[in-house]
Amino acid sequence: MSRTDDPQQTYREFTEAVNMRPGELSAWLQTEESKRVGWHSGGRAGGGESVGHASGRRIVDLLRRKRTELSAADYRHMRKVIGYVHRHLAQRPGGDVRETKWRWSLMNWGHDPLR
Repeated sequence: MSRTDDPQQTYREFTEAVNMRPGELSAWLQTEESKRVGWHSGGRAGGGESVGHASGRRIVDLLRRKRTELSAADYRHMRKVIGYVHRHLAQRPGGDVRETKWRWSLMNWGHDPLR
């Protein structure tokens, strides 16, 4: 079994990558900024819910469940979140990132880089 297939390791990395609480992430997903960023079906804004926004809704669900209730598919999604957050953090733009699409996109995936 590789490290990435270890549920305990995945859960630990997921909870390190996701630094927003479920209620906080849920409230963020209701904002216009949250809805404006990310890759949308059809490849453009306005083409439906973005991949990151849908992931954010799933992350809220994952955070609210007990570990014993998590499925193999849930752990696969956790690994997807970990990968996205790590890749996106490596692309941090220069300057103040408070009001950037880069930050907002990360927040859709449950990570606020200002923490």
